[in-house]
Parts: sequence; C-alpha cells; structure tokens
Amino acid sequence: MRIVRLTLGAILFIGGIVLTLLPGSILLVIGGLVLLSYDWPRARNWLKFSQKTMASGARRIDRFLLMRKLR
Repeated sequence: MRIVRLTLGAILFIGGIVLTLLPGSILLVIGGLVLLSYDWPRARNWLKFSQKTMASGARRIDRFLLMRKLR
C-alpha cells in the first residue's frame, strides 16, 4: 500500500508541476503532496506551506473584491 501511495503521489505531484499553465493543476500538486505527506515529513512541510499560501491568497482576493464592490 505504501508503494502505491508513494507512486501515485509522485505522479500527481510531478504531473501538477508539468501542467502548471493549465487551470486546476494546483489540485494535482496538492493531491500529490497529501499522498506523499503520509510517508515523508518534508512533503508534510510543503503541504502546510502551500495551504498557508493559498489561504492568504484567498484572503487577499476576497479583500480586493470586497473593496472593489464597495466603490
């Protein structure tokens, strides 16, 4: 099971990196990191970093759209 999880996680992660120009490819990267984080602590750190970055980006976009709407 571990080998399947690592293989699938690596394929998703690398596929997401290769397809960075397409919309939705970040979901492949996140999915790959989730699968890899079960076995690799470094992948867990990358996953936490990407979650923090995505959350702060979403807050900035929300704030921008709210200010734009109030004008």
